[in-house]
Amino acid sequence: MNGNGLLRRHPVISNLVRNKWIYLMLFPGVLYILIYKYIPMYGLIISFQNYKPYKGISGSEWVGLAHFERLFTSPDFGMIFSNTLILFALQLIFYFPIPIILALMLNEVRVKWYQRTIQSLVYLPHFMSWVVVVSISYVLLTLDGGLINGILASMGLDKINFLLSEHWLRPMYIIQVIWREAGWGTIIFLAAIAAVDPQLYEAAKMDGANRFRQMWHVTLPAIRNVIITLLILKIGDTLELGFEHIYLLLNSTNRQVAEIFDTYVYVSGILQGQYSYATAVGFFKGFVGLVLVVLANWLAKRYGEDGIY
Repeated sequence: MNGNGLLRRHPVISNLVRNKWIYLMLFPGVLYILIYKYIPMYGLIISFQNYKPYKGISGSEWVGLAHFERLFTSPDFGMIFSNTLILFALQLIFYFPIPIILALMLNEVRVKWYQRTIQSLVYLPHFMSWVVVVSISYVLLTLDGGLINGILASMGLDKINFLLSEHWLRPMYIIQVIWREAGWGTIIFLAAIAAVDPQLYEAAKMDGANRFRQMWHVTLPAIRNVIITLLILKIGDTLELGFEHIYLLLNSTNRQVAEIFDTYVYVSGILQGQYSYATAVGFFKGFVGLVLVVLANWLAKRYGEDGIY
């Protein structure tokens, strides 16, 4: 047998040949992740250096863990850490269940054109940038001509300075997240629900289960693995809330409750030019996310779930 025949008999090669179109479809995504996610990890070296752009990575002074020590002893660390955790907890408690509930509700709609219309409407906000979302909130909430404050004034109530208030920052933030992302988050759950065996519903009906009981005892258990998987991935983003949204809401009057790691990295690294220090903060965020994903996956497996690996 010639060399080509031997290669084709190899299980890896034969699998590549048999599924070549699938691998070709995956190639752009894999290439993107390799170029923009893995190769840049080389730059994490500067978190252990006193990096100078004109000296480069190879010529910059090595300082070890000095930047991490600075981060943990910084007077702002406690504030930034607690703000990030609180905003993440609000997302986990108030936002994470909403796409599940919305998907269950949409699944119960039997008029298909109405279901598709509602789906389209709840998807649309996702395609707006955070700049647009925050601008809409500004128009609604500003003291000078804002719709909400206009309604309050017409009712004889005092106006509320939502945009500059520490107390309203977090509710405003989580409402914006829910409005923009809840509809988009239903896609995965609706796909999981569509894969549920219809015979399970028929058996539940024969046992006398109404629509709510079918949803509780059939639909939810069937998509439990998907919920657990997305929850584990969400936990990995504990310190990774995203820069743009919170930065647009941040100002000098609400900084004590709005400053998070993402905005802190931007100010330290881009505005102040402390590249090594900002990289160390980013390294810390990534390391915490990795540990939490591993821990959450271990807990899921311990309690009989599939986990993510």
